[in-house]
Amino acid sequence: MAPVTLSNEPQKDYRSNSLWRLTLRRILRQRNAVLGLVILTFLVFMAVFADVIAPYEPTQVLIGLEEGIKKRQPPCIHLFGCPKDQPQHIMGVDGNVRDQFSRVVHGSRISLMIGFTTVGFAIIIGTILGAISGFFGGWVDNVIMRILDVLMAFPSLLLAITIVSVLGPGLQNALLAIAIVTIPVYARVVRASVLSIKEMPYVAASRALGGNSIHILLNRVLPNAIPPLIVTGTLGIGTAILDAAALSFLGLGAQPPMPEWGTMLGSERNQVFTAPHLVFYPGIAIMLTVLSFNLLGDGLRDAIDPRLGQTQN
Repeated sequence: MAPVTLSNEPQKDYRSNSLWRLTLRRILRQRNAVLGLVILTFLVFMAVFADVIAPYEPTQVLIGLEEGIKKRQPPCIHLFGCPKDQPQHIMGVDGNVRDQFSRVVHGSRISLMIGFTTVGFAIIIGTILGAISGFFGGWVDNVIMRILDVLMAFPSLLLAITIVSVLGPGLQNALLAIAIVTIPVYARVVRASVLSIKEMPYVAASRALGGNSIHILLNRVLPNAIPPLIVTGTLGIGTAILDAAALSFLGLGAQPPMPEWGTMLGSERNQVFTAPHLVFYPGIAIMLTVLSFNLLGDGLRDAIDPRLGQTQN
């Protein structure tokens, strides 16, 4: 009778699913992560259904469409006593006679796109550089890390302003600048993880079995270096959104009439006392978005921390 061989694939799948379930339970036990996830879910819902939620187009000028409308008109909410014959504008009207609520809602799309795009690009480039630097070491490590050290020597926002000034103002150039200045952060995180992981026994076993360096790096080292990168990337999304808003506030990022929160703050910054609602609502939107990613990142860090798992066990 031929020997019966049992496949290890079901065991691997079971272990993988168990690990994901354990990680998810740990995340849900973190109040910070749950609160951040709730806020982020609300923001994503608002971004996806912005066309349905917003009563007007974000760039639509309401002159001629609504009788008696004035620029920088304060919020009008019928539920709170605003006259029924007056058109309702939940967050008021801006200086160009556009509905502020519609612009804030559509701005969530731009801000989330900024965060995920810049961090995604920075993580890809940073992972490649950090993995090569940490795994191969030697002169390759020295060259890559010294170049990244030069980038990290400059204040990130100042370096981003310089890059955008050279490339020219615009949202795409601002995203590229923010991604460039954040690459060293992710490269150093990956490098630190690779330096510790490549000394593990299973990596030595792979070498002994004849695995080449590229195979070992891609299949043994990098998958185990992902968890700290996820935490750093989640925290970095909030920072990227804040930096993009700062560049737009200075006129170097998104250009009018794009409904970007930083641009909205910059165009109405002189109306803090005369029309505070035009500054308050975009500022609150930026604050909530950055807060959601920071809370989620803190919760992920606590959930993925191996020492937490040892304590619970």
